[in-house]
Amino acid sequence: MKIIRRLILGAVLALPLAASAAESYPSKPIRLIVPFAPGGSVNLMGRLLADNLSQRLGQQVIVENRAGAGGLIGAELVANAAPDGYTLLLATMGAQSILPYLTKQLRFDPKKAFSPIGEFASLPNILVTAPDLPVSNLAELIAYAKAHPGELSMASAGIGSVNQMVGELFMLKTGTQFTHVPYKGVGPAMVDLLGGRVQILFANVPGVAAQVKEGKLKGLGIAGQQRTAMLADVPTMKEAGACDCVVESWFGLMGPAGMPAELVDRLSRELRDVVATPAMKHMLAEQGAEAIQGTPAQFSTLIDADAQRWSAVIKEAKLAD
Repeated sequence: MKIIRRLILGAVLALPLAASAAESYPSKPIRLIVPFAPGGSVNLMGRLLADNLSQRLGQQVIVENRAGAGGLIGAELVANAAPDGYTLLLATMGAQSILPYLTKQLRFDPKKAFSPIGEFASLPNILVTAPDLPVSNLAELIAYAKAHPGELSMASAGIGSVNQMVGELFMLKTGTQFTHVPYKGVGPAMVDLLGGRVQILFANVPGVAAQVKEGKLKGLGIAGQQRTAMLADVPTMKEAGACDCVVESWFGLMGPAGMPAELVDRLSRELRDVVATPAMKHMLAEQGAEAIQGTPAQFSTLIDADAQRWSAVIKEAKLAD
C-alpha cells in the first residue's frame, strides 16, 4: 500500500511540474529537422513554418536539413531525440505514410516513434506530360498508354516518393502501365521531362505551374477534390472522367514519442495560431498550398488513414522489398 501511495503522490506532484515546463517552454532555440535537401516544396514549407513559429514562440526555430533515404534519415534522427520539444520534425506523407511500408530495413516504428502535433498545409498534385506527347487530355493519354503498354516513361523524385505513388495509384485505377524512372529529386526529373527523355510526371502543382502556363508542359489532370486557382483551366481527374484519384501532399509537425501531453497541446495551439494569421495564409496561398489548422488527434488519424491506403497500393502493385 505504501508503494501505491508513493506512486499516486508522485503522479499528482508531477502534474504541476509538467504544466510549468510547458508554460516556460521554450527557453532556448528549437531545431526543426527538414528531412530533405534545400530547395523544393518541403524545404520551403519548413522555412515558412520556422520563420513564423519563431515569431510566435519568441525563440528561434532553426531549420536543419537532414536529407537522405526519402526523408527517413531525418525522421530517424527525431525519433531518437529527447522528447523535450527542442527537436521537431517537418513531417511529410512520403516519409510517414509511404516509405515505412516499402522497406523492411526501417530502424524505427513509424506508429510508435513520434508525437503528432498537427498538420498545417497541403498541396494538390497534377499529372503533366512532355509537350511533344501526342495527347491533349487524360482520356487520350489513357487510350495511348493502353495501346502502348510500358512504352511511356514516368519520372519521379525517387523510389517511394509521392510522385511515384500517385502514378502507381493512377495506373491501378485506369488499367494503364508506365515504366517508372526514379531520379534523385524532382529537379533532375523535371530536366528530363522538359527535354523529352521521359514523358510523364505526377508533381505538386506549384513546382510545375509556370511550365504549364508557358506551354512547356501539358497539365492534364489535378489529383484533388477541386481545381486549383494556380491552374484553373486544368480539370480534376474525376472531372476528366479518368479516375477519382485524390492525393494531396500534406505537411505537418511532429516530435519524438514520449513528449508530455501538455507540451504537445501547447505546440499544437501555437501551430494553429500561426496558420490562422493572414500573413501565413497568404504565404501558403502564394505557394498553391491550403492552410490547415489540424489538432494532434486529426493529424494522427490522417497519418494512419494514408498508411492504410498506401500500404494497400504497395501490396497490390507489388512494390515492397
